[in-house]
Amino acid sequence: MRLENIVLQARDPQVTGRFWSAALGLVDLAPGSPEDYEGRLWVDDEVWLDMCIEPAAEPPPPGWRLHLDLRGGAQQQQVVERLTGLGATPVDIGQGEVPWVVLADPDGNAFCVMEERAAYSDTGPIAALPLDSADPRRDGELYAALTGWVPAPGVGPVTLRHPSLRGPLLELCPEPKPKVRQNRTHLDVRPTPGGPDQRALVDLALSLGATLATDDWAHGHPWVVMHDLSGNEFCVLADAEG
Repeated sequence: MRLENIVLQARDPQVTGRFWSAALGLVDLAPGSPEDYEGRLWVDDEVWLDMCIEPAAEPPPPGWRLHLDLRGGAQQQQVVERLTGLGATPVDIGQGEVPWVVLADPDGNAFCVMEERAAYSDTGPIAALPLDSADPRRDGELYAALTGWVPAPGVGPVTLRHPSLRGPLLELCPEPKPKVRQNRTHLDVRPTPGGPDQRALVDLALSLGATLATDDWAHGHPWVVMHDLSGNEFCVLADAEG
């Protein structure tokens, strides 16, 4: 299995995609749909993550249960200046006095530029993917099983990372409040050749407490939309070719 996609929503995926492509140094890919954007972040010759941006009719609602933390470190201010030059804007989401800087992409999706942290020293441009969880240890077991990622040193109470220990961290963080609406950002996992197929991966998720999404929008796709035990959406993609 592999964690393949970080999926965002935006009212204009092309404009937002151009921002993230420049911000992260993505290699632009042909999207599955002409109205989408897709780009690949190469961590090294073998480890990569795709960012997919799909259309949304409404602006982002308050509350981000999954967002991107970008690596700033000693160059935090320079990174912030570069991103604002690309179209990011400062945003107040109630963070108060914190050492990181909160910005929003051109569609209003919030993300953070982090201060110096040892755990983020070699992650690449995305330091972490913080995900709100009602029970980080419980949900961490689910995502470890679905992605093949392993426990790693980090900031969150439960932190997972690609088994190569390269690339961003997936941080399971205590939720400030229970989930009440569809997330605007979610993760996609895909079966890999030689491993469990899509059906087996769905069954594995169900056995660990995940549930199938019942919303009308969740059906009629080659992927399977599910919810983790805290209600966060994720998708199990079709079997990889090869």
